[in-house]
Amino acid sequence: MPHHKSAKKRVRTNEVRRQRNVEAKSQVRGAIKRVRVAANKDEAQTALRDAVSTLDRAAKKGILKSGTADRQKSRLTVSVRKRFA
Repeated sequence: MPHHKSAKKRVRTNEVRRQRNVEAKSQVRGAIKRVRVAANKDEAQTALRDAVSTLDRAAKKGILKSGTADRQKSRLTVSVRKRFA
């Protein structure tokens, strides 16, 4: 346990940030899943647009690395194009 006031504050802020990151990662996973389970082309394209936006936001905030976000966007786009070609 921390003894100094600043260390106690650091514990509190770390927990707040951790919770925020968990929520953001959950939103990313949900957005990706909505693309994968989309039933038709229009639904898939809408879900893909939302997923790309969510991934970009997560990468911008540092929750995901930019390369990871780019790779996931690329793979999702390819999968939608293949499924509904």
